Amino acid sequence: FNLDTTTTLSSRARRSTSIARDMSASQGFRRTAQSALRGAMAQGSSAGSRMSPTTAIGGAPFAARECNATPFGARSISLQAVQIRMKSVGNIQKITKAMKMVAASRLKGAETRAKQSRALVQPFVRLLGDTPAVEVEGETLVVPITSDKGLCGGINTTVVKYTKVLNEMNGGAAALDVIGEKARSQIARLFPKQINDVIVDTTKQPLTFATVCGIADTIMSKNAPKTHLIYNRFQSAIAFKPTVATILSNDELEKVAEEGVNAFDTYEIEGPDRSEFLLDLAEFKMGALLYNAMLENNTSELGSRMQSMESSSKNAGEMLNKLTLLYNRTRQAAITTELIEIISGASALEAKK
Repeated sequence: FNLDTTTTLSSRARRSTSIARDMSASQGFRRTAQSALRGAMAQGSSAGSRMSPTTAIGGAPFAARECNATPFGARSISLQAVQIRMKSVGNIQKITKAMKMVAASRLKGAETRAKQSRALVQPFVRLLGDTPAVEVEGETLVVPITSDKGLCGGINTTVVKYTKVLNEMNGGAAALDVIGEKARSQIARLFPKQINDVIVDTTKQPLTFATVCGIADTIMSKNAPKTHLIYNRFQSAIAFKPTVATILSNDELEKVAEEGVNAFDTYEIEGPDRSEFLLDLAEFKMGALLYNAMLENNTSELGSRMQSMESSSKNAGEMLNKLTLLYNRTRQAAITTELIEIISGASALEAKK
């Protein structure tokens, strides 16, 4: 080799070394920028503050503010928090779907029993009538019938509203025998001194006429001249009609029959005397009406719960879709910001040279 060739090789080696040194510095800067960005993002997420770096190393300005995912002045969104919220909403949706399926599976049998129980009530209505407006002497008894569990729409609230109206119609002094935990919790706040008895957990086992007769004996032991049963009458899976059924005592039934209000005197009666026969009719009417009222209200509860859980599942699905979109946008914004800062840092290093 001559001197010129040696000089040329030496200069090429120096240039190659300089290029390698610059490439190593650029890669080191990228790694430093990435680790600094991750640390700043973690710190901003834990503190709940918004991270928007505006300058690079060497004082070169960033162009990342216009590409930031969150608007200026807003807080950043933690991806972990969004993931936790998505998981909780998904679990709630599974629960509401399961509750809807359970209510739908029980609705058909409950509807059949409720319709069959109406055959017990119709003869009493034709014979003794339904006379809620009859004025009596003594304290009127109001029996609101509600469910023991919630998540079934507004059927329990409707019964409580009717109870308030009947209590006002009786001068605010009506006695109350409450059936159902949901009515007890609401009425206890409104009329704590007027509640006599509270009967709960009636639907844990299949309802039978014998069970209802025991409840009817408890209600009739008050010897109230007039008793109002308030319940929801089942019409369809999406329609329920608040209903008030009236039961008069045997003495009041005899007075009403003498006044010709009902059709009792149009029938020929054989067997016991009139007062004893009316006492039997009043007791049996109480049991039949209460049995029908509790079955009707239970069927309405299942139908209302099925509709409520369907709406809840739909709302949970919509919320889950929105959270998924928010999660994807936040993740993509974080990746975009990281890429912009790496490119901006490399550009600042080149500009500094």
